[in-house]
Amino acid sequence: MPVNIIDGRQLSDLLIEEMAQEVKVRMAQGHQQPGLAVVLVGEDPASTIYVRNKIRCAEKAGLFSVVTRLDETCTQQELEDVVNELNERDDIHGILVQLPLPEHLSEERIINLIKPSKDVDGFHPVNVGLLSSGQASLIPCTPLGCLEILKREMGDLSGKHAVVVGRSNIVGKPMANLLLQAHCTVSVVHSKSVDAAKLCQ
Repeated sequence: MPVNIIDGRQLSDLLIEEMAQEVKVRMAQGHQQPGLAVVLVGEDPASTIYVRNKIRCAEKAGLFSVVTRLDETCTQQELEDVVNELNERDDIHGILVQLPLPEHLSEERIINLIKPSKDVDGFHPVNVGLLSSGQASLIPCTPLGCLEILKREMGDLSGKHAVVVGRSNIVGKPMANLLLQAHCTVSVVHSKSVDAAKLCQ
């Protein structure tokens, strides 16, 4: 079976250019510059690099960004106070709390605290529900990026059989929902699947 290697970086650069143009047009029409707030707790090296890359991409796309860094020993209340403040800021349109959080902090409480309209990760139960029911919502970026790649590489996905490996709330489940909305037949393979290799073939 022939293998087609997709250049995700090239597509990423193209999408950033397209978004930058869209931001310019909207600002020329009198709209406010979009603002992204990122909250980073602790000094995890992978999370630090991930946040730096997100900020770089946001700024290339014409957004302004704010990074709030909290010590790894911060309390749940201190983190919630930061999120509440960002929820109320009119110049902040998207909030992203970098996960995972230290073990003593509740990710669920923080995800549920972010305003659904500012939940750029698409993790809030309101956005999860909207996605699963096929309504407009903020969608987790990794599955949305995967869908964009598939559509640009393959065109119409209707009738295709898609196999999603994994059923996480962050990637697997939203990916399956997006593919269903694109009229695919979808199989989800996970750790309890019987003969997962055969299903993937």
